[in-house]
Amino acid sequence: MASVLVGGAAAGALPAQAQAAAPNRNAPGSFADLAEKLLPAVVNISSSQNAPQRQQGPRPEIPQFPPGSPFEDFFRDFFDRQQQEQPQRKSTSLGSGFVIDATNGYVVTNNHVVQDADEITVILQDDTNIKAELVGRDSKTDLALLKIKTSHPLVAVPFGDSDAMRVGDWVLAIGNPFGLGGSVTAGIISARQRNIDAGPYDDFLQTDASINRGNSGGPMFNLNGEVIGINTAIFSPSGGSVGIGFAIPSNLAKQVVAQLKDYGKTRRGWLGVRIQAVTPEIAESLGLPGHKGALVASVTPDGPAAKAGIQAGDVVIKFDGKEIDEMRRLPRVVAETSIDKAVPVEVWRKGKSQTVQVKVGELEAAEEQGLLAAGPEDKQQPGDKAPAQKPVESLGMKMTAITPELRQQYEIKPDMKGVVITDVTSNSTAAEKGLRAGDVIIEVGQEEVRKPEDVAAKVQKAKEQNKKSVLLLVDRKGDLRFVAIPLS
Repeated sequence: MASVLVGGAAAGALPAQAQAAAPNRNAPGSFADLAEKLLPAVVNISSSQNAPQRQQGPRPEIPQFPPGSPFEDFFRDFFDRQQQEQPQRKSTSLGSGFVIDATNGYVVTNNHVVQDADEITVILQDDTNIKAELVGRDSKTDLALLKIKTSHPLVAVPFGDSDAMRVGDWVLAIGNPFGLGGSVTAGIISARQRNIDAGPYDDFLQTDASINRGNSGGPMFNLNGEVIGINTAIFSPSGGSVGIGFAIPSNLAKQVVAQLKDYGKTRRGWLGVRIQAVTPEIAESLGLPGHKGALVASVTPDGPAAKAGIQAGDVVIKFDGKEIDEMRRLPRVVAETSIDKAVPVEVWRKGKSQTVQVKVGELEAAEEQGLLAAGPEDKQQPGDKAPAQKPVESLGMKMTAITPELRQQYEIKPDMKGVVITDVTSNSTAAEKGLRAGDVIIEVGQEEVRKPEDVAAKVQKAKEQNKKSVLLLVDRKGDLRFVAIPLS
């Protein structure tokens, strides 16, 4: 008979060694002792932004009076008073944070809590108000570091290991919902490694502990009293908690906070590639065992990857000895790598793996220089005007060579070479994969194509080789991506 939970204890007791292995994973009879210990380290954040009153239009003209008229001075004084700048109003936001260094007064919160703030105030548990200095902030992970100076004794909490948390583990969330002051909620880890499209390094912990507006920037604790997450976002159609909250894992936050403390900004590693996910169809067309890794769609000229010889069409399967089991793991692994460090990168290229050495660059420096991953650098030869041809049909698409008229119609770059799609049959596999008129096919099976017959021939060759899909490199107004089209 299955075990039944009665008053928090299971009828079927766990083996002694299992209880010893995870003593802090079982819910205590009360969270009161833990909450009492942690509450002094959690602070409220009040940030305000000055917003000048909007002027009510141009100054009206003063009526004309005879020289020396007493009305002249009266109206001049009246209009001058009206045009004086109105008092500034303040827009205020409330959030949460926590002290990580009691000696130096460092406080961690969310970037969106203090973004664009003219004044930041940290409010301790005993309602002590302290003006805070913004040390640095990072919009990509939504983290900010503050510093306060006070003779008031502070209580700090340590970061824990978020990777050690398992789905089902108990957690405490402490914050300032709706500006009410310190508030404690309990729940479990509902899921790990959630991607909610909040930024390039999404790796959120999900919890059912109640998180509401004002909890942003507050800590999520394990039962050892260690911060394993920073509460950041909720999923809610109504705006209130529905039991789906998200926290930045501490292992991601620790490095960002350390960089903000040392440099006042982040200094992330940079590879210089634009990537996409490896689907089962793409993996099959590349001969890659298992659909893992990050497919390189384009490479930034003169970037670290380009200098190391990484090419569009390569699949990064290992970076600095770390497995890249899915696409979105690569940006985080690269970002966490020391700048100027030479690392081995294992890529899958044309049916086999090979390793190249890459000297990691700095992402922030690349952003300042406006460097972006770009497509092939082939230059159109002067006067290269493809003659009009009869469209060729294949894979449910009509294709033709690029003509000046088609370049203008579909906004195709002057230096772009390939085959343009002019029509896609509805309900075809090409339509299901999102291809549409105006897309330019640059490669088929990782080989360049210049005319529609090239595409048809390579598709036919893939069929004769009993391949299940064929890989296309497609450009859509400068956006390069690989598309695997099933051949069945």
